[in-house]
Amino acid sequence: MTLIRRNGFAATSVDQLCGAAGVTKGAFFHHFVSKEALGVAAAGHWLAITTPLFADADYHRAPAALARVLGYLDLREALIDGGTDAFTCLAGTLAQEVHQSHPAIARAAEAAIIGHARTLEGDVAEALADHGVADVDAASLALHFQVVLQGGFVVAKATGDPQAARESVRHLKRYVTLLCRGEKR
Repeated sequence: MTLIRRNGFAATSVDQLCGAAGVTKGAFFHHFVSKEALGVAAAGHWLAITTPLFADADYHRAPAALARVLGYLDLREALIDGGTDAFTCLAGTLAQEVHQSHPAIARAAEAAIIGHARTLEGDVAEALADHGVADVDAASLALHFQVVLQGGFVVAKATGDPQAARESVRHLKRYVTLLCRGEKR
């Protein structure tokens, strides 16, 4: 996954993947009928390994929904560290690169990105309700979190600097805080 996050899907060869995994091409094609099948499996694996990371995170222990939402964003900001291949989203990388050329990979990437956004909807809805925000759709706001994060990752890749991604998360935290006005209305 690191190779794809670093080089992109098209620029990562089967030979490179086999070398990194320590397997032969024969072993690769025993498990995957094509490189595209690997891309689909990689997006699914990404969701499978990142889901527990977020599901078990400390921010879930906060009693107030707004604190949980802001805690999630704090965690996302903290994860933006090192090279882009260490913190960017594999599903986002795949979606950007192959959304037209490999529809099966694009759908798997979509499932990972949208699936993660859906895990936030409950806390977002509760935070909005707790603060009397009735004119904002929780699902849309949760998806907006992913839009901001993915955009931050793109800018970090373009500039070689993760700072813009971190700042985008900080802006998002300010937006959520202002939206909820930090207190019950």
